[in-house]
Amino acid sequence: MPAPDRTSLEEIIAAGRTVVESAGLDGLTMQAVADRVGVRAPSLYKRVRNRGALVALVAEATVRDLAARLDSAAPSDGDARRGLVGLARELRAFAHECPVAFGLVFAPGGGGVSQGVLAAASAPVLRVATALVGESDALPAARTITAWANGFVTMELAGAFRLGGDVDRAFEYGVERLAEALANSVNEH
Repeated sequence: MPAPDRTSLEEIIAAGRTVVESAGLDGLTMQAVADRVGVRAPSLYKRVRNRGALVALVAEATVRDLAARLDSAAPSDGDARRGLVGLARELRAFAHECPVAFGLVFAPGGGGVSQGVLAAASAPVLRVATALVGESDALPAARTITAWANGFVTMELAGAFRLGGDVDRAFEYGVERLAEALANSVNEH
């Protein structure tokens, strides 16, 4: 009779997400995760092929979590400007809670996240962009929103805003101006 499983894939992924935030991407090892879930490292290979697969699972779980949070942050009441502000604030909050995983997801290659999961995570941004600028310009607008928010948050997390001033105020200023500019772009066409 085979030995009972002492951990699950869900526990392994959760442990991986904890390890990546506490020890960084380099600290995300099979041994570190095994220690966290209370098994020997070779036991993990029943569920996860190798470290690369572990990194991809952690990145994908991060994107799924972010997607759910973004979906909840975008109001469905038709106020697209408020929706954009809500999305940007939620992305920023998420990045502050999970800075290493956030960086992994937005790094080149995105940690190996599948196209389907990325599409699901993009849906709230596309929905708000469509409401702001219309369907024909939704994808470029969504990319602009994502690039601005990611750039601001990445610089913030890196400590790159060194000229003083209130960074929270700068974030709010930026997202409000972005929402206004996108909404006004419809009137220019």
